Amino acid sequence: MSETYLLRGASPLGAKPTDVLVRDGHVAQVGSRPSAKGATVVDAAGLVLLPGLVDLHTHLREPGREDSETVETGTVAASVGGYTAVCAMPNTLPAADTAGVVEQVYRLGQQFGRCDVQPIGAVTVGRGGTKLAELGAMADSAAGVRMFSDDGDCVSDAVLMRRALEYVKAFDGVIAQHAQEPRLTEGAQMNEGALSGVLGLRGWPAVAEEAIIARDVLLAEHVGSRVHICHVSTAGSVEILRWAKSRGYPVTAEVTPHHLLLTEDLVASYDPIYKVNPPLRTGEDVEALRSALADGTIDAVATDHAPHPVEDKECEWLAAAMGMTGLETALPVVQQAMVDTGLLDWVGVADRMSVRPARIGRLTGHGHGVEVGAPANLTLYDPAASWEVDPAESVSRSRNTPFAGRTLPGRVVATFLRGRATVLDGKPQ
Repeated sequence: MSETYLLRGASPLGAKPTDVLVRDGHVAQVGSRPSAKGATVVDAAGLVLLPGLVDLHTHLREPGREDSETVETGTVAASVGGYTAVCAMPNTLPAADTAGVVEQVYRLGQQFGRCDVQPIGAVTVGRGGTKLAELGAMADSAAGVRMFSDDGDCVSDAVLMRRALEYVKAFDGVIAQHAQEPRLTEGAQMNEGALSGVLGLRGWPAVAEEAIIARDVLLAEHVGSRVHICHVSTAGSVEILRWAKSRGYPVTAEVTPHHLLLTEDLVASYDPIYKVNPPLRTGEDVEALRSALADGTIDAVATDHAPHPVEDKECEWLAAAMGMTGLETALPVVQQAMVDTGLLDWVGVADRMSVRPARIGRLTGHGHGVEVGAPANLTLYDPAASWEVDPAESVSRSRNTPFAGRTLPGRVVATFLRGRATVLDGKPQ
């Protein structure tokens, strides 16, 4: 049930402070001193008001790996991070490769109601890379799937990738590619370079990502269908995307917060918390990713929130699982990497973390501006705050954050889903 809130003195997208009235699930009024009768007044002085964040790349782990995360715990973490919608990746057990599994995830999201959950369907049966999954059935299901990915594995067969692109074109779908040429990354553990040689860890070459991206943007153009590139991590990938976009190819791309801030140097500690797919890259790659996000070559920030239980991370490097949590820290990391460096303003943050992700994922009701009549999916954020990341305080079921002990700027104060507060004063409701 939605309520009535008066956000007193908020700064929509970082603009001049004003009052925003939320009523009946929508933004009812923007301007000074609207009627506060019956409203819960929220002191929003000094706070930036953003459209609710949208994550194109979340691992909720349910069904099958509820020891890592569940739809309930993951959506609580999302709301604390300012998200009002997340797209749930299909590498569950069983894989989300049928209408039945995606509907299960969708209905769990509806049941817990912390944020909207839009399932992503697998491209191939069991994510095995050999046979197309039931793409049409998932699209026609109650979940209305429009995005498909074998994330965690690449659709490496070019013929299969072409067929998938052709199939989803009929209902305006998109294939989200995990760009990793498998033969070039067998046993790979970290970014390939001088440091991997020093550390004695098998290298993960940048070309393994870049070769798949180059192939797939050409396939997308040939078919006339949309491809989305997950978690871009190299400067070379940026250049391929920039070339493809300059020619009008139907391609979009995302970058993770951790690839905007962290570099391969952290791997020298052999701490598996920094083991991730794709791997942390060089400082030069980080700079290229930031520039590409700033100029729009990379469309969106996506968390790739990948929770793991303690035993899968607190072990030797070679045995450790790949992945990092990210929902609760994404916006502060983007502030540090992009806003505080002058590369993006808050309008740009809203565009890359809400407007464009909602458009790419075909999520109606999300990604709107802070304007009268728009759905009240909103995030109140304090850019002047700072906090030390303590994994013990996370509301996710897992604790594998790479930012533990770091001081990050900014803090989400409140999140509203269709006018209902899911977070107030930084606490889940």
